[in-house]
Amino acid sequence: MAGMTSSARPFLNRRLAEFGTTIFAEMSALAAATGSINLGQGFPDTDGPEEIREAAVRALRDGRGNQYPPGPGVPELRTAIAAHQERRYGLSHDPDTEVLVTAGATEAIAAALLALLEPGDEVVALEPYYDSYAACIAMAGATRVPVTLRPDPEQARFRLDLDELRDAVTDRTRLLLINTPHNPTGTVLTREELSAIAALAVERDLLVVTDEVYEHLVFDEAEHIPLATLPGMRERTVTIGSAGKTFSFTGWKVGWVTAAPGLVTAVRSAKQFLTYVSSGPFQYAVAEALALPDAYFDAFRADMLAKRDLLAAGLTDAGFAVFRPAGTYFVTTDIRPLGESDGFAFCRSLPERAGVVAIPNAVFYDHREAGAPFVRFAFCKRVSVLEEAVTRLKALAG
Repeated sequence: MAGMTSSARPFLNRRLAEFGTTIFAEMSALAAATGSINLGQGFPDTDGPEEIREAAVRALRDGRGNQYPPGPGVPELRTAIAAHQERRYGLSHDPDTEVLVTAGATEAIAAALLALLEPGDEVVALEPYYDSYAACIAMAGATRVPVTLRPDPEQARFRLDLDELRDAVTDRTRLLLINTPHNPTGTVLTREELSAIAALAVERDLLVVTDEVYEHLVFDEAEHIPLATLPGMRERTVTIGSAGKTFSFTGWKVGWVTAAPGLVTAVRSAKQFLTYVSSGPFQYAVAEALALPDAYFDAFRADMLAKRDLLAAGLTDAGFAVFRPAGTYFVTTDIRPLGESDGFAFCRSLPERAGVVAIPNAVFYDHREAGAPFVRFAFCKRVSVLEEAVTRLKALAG
């Protein structure tokens, strides 16, 4: 058309050029197109507690949060977050200076990394990792340095090599990005592992951003230990939490940061230019949710434990090697016992073969070959859905 020009340069900047459409969008579209059961993306298929949903409705009707809430978050929620950290972990936080409400944990991660990193800094992260980590590090102009969690078939878990972690730290390292309970492997870092991470951070004067959104989903003998509780870590750790994973209202997008005042101020400086504020009425509801009695958290964990065991048993019967998770609501499997080795090809064919959708773990790796044979399934679904998925997966066993 006359008068129009086009540029030969790509529109997307170089830092984000490696990130296309997420695998979650691709696999969810595949699930819809084939009528498959979607055990790929990690969201529940039922809502959380009715009284918390009604609290959101009440806030809407009462006009609380329908306009811009305060930038740091509504006082009621910041107070509730501080009380939760004190009650659960003995961590004392000033709601006014040490708590920041965010648009889910994803924004908390983005704001923390954008605020704390300079171009050229290195970030050591545990691999495999939640895909937004890599994108946020890239947006900050920093360099990610993955330390790979290694499968231990005898223990049916993935382990952190502490020597490899130490060797990954250089003079350019600014920050450690830690996730426990860990998505996608389900590993919960032990006190010994966390103590070694803390000692390394103190020795090398590193900041730590720790993603603890699955804090209430730990199973068996595992224990969630916030890194900020360990010696020397309170003043250098940014802890990230979220309501979505604990209360099954992922669409509300309510997350938070707790940290020392200087760190919270830094993160807020970046956050204010992202969403500024969000989720006004839902913040009041989450404040009530965090004050629920321990019986709620115990029942929630027990329900997810039963679903874990149901899906893990079904996957084992179907021929997968299963890494039984100590936390989160994901099961990682090894497809090699099925005669497969390419997780991408396997997941793209699984809807036609069995009517189930999963996620190839390789998308969470820089070292794609290390994640190639592993596939992740989500068990945060209704029991009837998991039972049907298990029935369908039996087709793989012949």
